[in-house]
Amino acid sequence: MEQPEVLTDLDVASASGTTKSVMKKLPEVTLAFWIMKIAATTLGETAGDLFAQTLKLGYFLTTIALFLIFVVTLVVQMRSSHYNPFFYWTVILSTSMAGTTMSDFMNRDASAAYLSNGATKLGWGPQGLGLGYPAGAAILISILLAIFLAWKLSGMTFQIRDIVTFRGEALFWSAILVSNTLGTSMGDFLSDSSGLGYAGGALLVTGVLAVLVALMKVPAVPNVLLFWIAFVLTRPLGATAGDFLTKPVAKGGLDLGTAGSSAVLLAVLFGLMAYAQIQENRSAVRPATREQDPVTRTAD
Repeated sequence: MEQPEVLTDLDVASASGTTKSVMKKLPEVTLAFWIMKIAATTLGETAGDLFAQTLKLGYFLTTIALFLIFVVTLVVQMRSSHYNPFFYWTVILSTSMAGTTMSDFMNRDASAAYLSNGATKLGWGPQGLGLGYPAGAAILISILLAIFLAWKLSGMTFQIRDIVTFRGEALFWSAILVSNTLGTSMGDFLSDSSGLGYAGGALLVTGVLAVLVALMKVPAVPNVLLFWIAFVLTRPLGATAGDFLTKPVAKGGLDLGTAGSSAVLLAVLFGLMAYAQIQENRSAVRPATREQDPVTRTAD
């Protein structure tokens, strides 16, 4: 029988060899999953820019605040005994927002190239490390590879559907945070430095994602590898989409503003979360209903 896709229900074998169902904590990978991922990462881009740039809190303070929010949402998610769409996608959103400002702090500085309207300072503290997008991306790729190496050396599977331990989930979320930060660097590079612009960068990433979809039909290519590549690449897609919505028309954007764009995207994401919660509740009720049917028929 063909193995189910990653991030489906978690099944483990007991010591006696029988199989028991473990309450899943991660969603199934479907088209709705990727739509929510892109919505969350686009919102992460616009919301991160809203706090750091529009409200002028700066990359340093905003990164600290958003990282603390990430820690809080992660604790809630990891303490949950089952998959809850609001818990899960709130962590994804918090990693996207924190990843946006972490990337900006690493790559940018207080020069005119990064601060608009003649500003020379954003908020309190260091204005940025000024590493640049290539150096920042290289550092983040190295960190992500180190996480995957530690994951492999731990002996735990990369099949996300089989994560049932605290350590495994901690490695998973560490990889998510770094991959979202890396994706921001890639998206900003495509938008600002590659010459492709916001729309061109988004089209390039979309084309690469289409190739990944085609590779899913190739048995020699592991689906776990495709999942992580796609997970990283949907972040620059969200970054370029967010920039396209918020940046001035003169720079190729729609100039909708970070506040308005974030509000609309937040409403869309919460709507999708609510729908996912309804679907999850229905799937939880169906097995119980089937188990009760024989009893009901006997009573009749």
